[in-house]
Amino acid sequence: MANIKLGVNIDHVATLRQARRDVDPDPVSAARVARSAGADLIVCHLRQDRRHIQDKDLHNLRKVLKTGLHVEMADRPEMVKIALDVRPDWVCLVPETPTEVTTEGGLDLKSGKSLEKTVKKLRDAGIGVSLFVDPEAVAVRMAHNFGADAVELCTAEYAKSVGRHRQHTELERLQLAGYLAHELKLELHAGHALDYSNVVPVAQIPDVRCLNIGFAIISRSIFMGLKPAVIEMKRLIQQA
Repeated sequence: MANIKLGVNIDHVATLRQARRDVDPDPVSAARVARSAGADLIVCHLRQDRRHIQDKDLHNLRKVLKTGLHVEMADRPEMVKIALDVRPDWVCLVPETPTEVTTEGGLDLKSGKSLEKTVKKLRDAGIGVSLFVDPEAVAVRMAHNFGADAVELCTAEYAKSVGRHRQHTELERLQLAGYLAHELKLELHAGHALDYSNVVPVAQIPDVRCLNIGFAIISRSIFMGLKPAVIEMKRLIQQA
């Protein structure tokens, strides 16, 4: 049985709430349910446009979750300041553009000076730092050079691949990037567009420690409830 942590992203609970600018559904309540169902981490993305998770959500989540709060954010001074105030257990630095529907790929690590300084600031505050990267050797090596604790491999290309040959090719890219991360002593995370039909091969990648999954779980929860949806995803990754 695999010892893989499941991070449940609750962004889209907040998306539904923000559609009415109301108080329900409450992301903090969703976090409680997800944890009771076996989620190891609660993941949320505090975007610059605040389209779903709000600052107050982040502060409320920190009050409720003594451990296991994983925050995604862009490498921007405002975001870094908030992270240093809230002190989540993990920060995953991700690329972000105003017009994107969702994150479109890994970080562009060429702008390394700013990123390296941000990694140091967060780590000095006792926050674990992950960099969201494409499954490429150069990106993994740069994440290591920047002092990150972990890399989260972007699984988007794998998830949208069609046909066994393409799927195998994309899975192999993830595997090779994972081997390198392990060699460099980076904790290995993965996520983006993973769902109930494609998660098992990723969970079988050697040394993967955490899978962060949101949209698929929240979508399924509409029909079967959040707790059963989390339990089913947890079962899939643990039995992979």
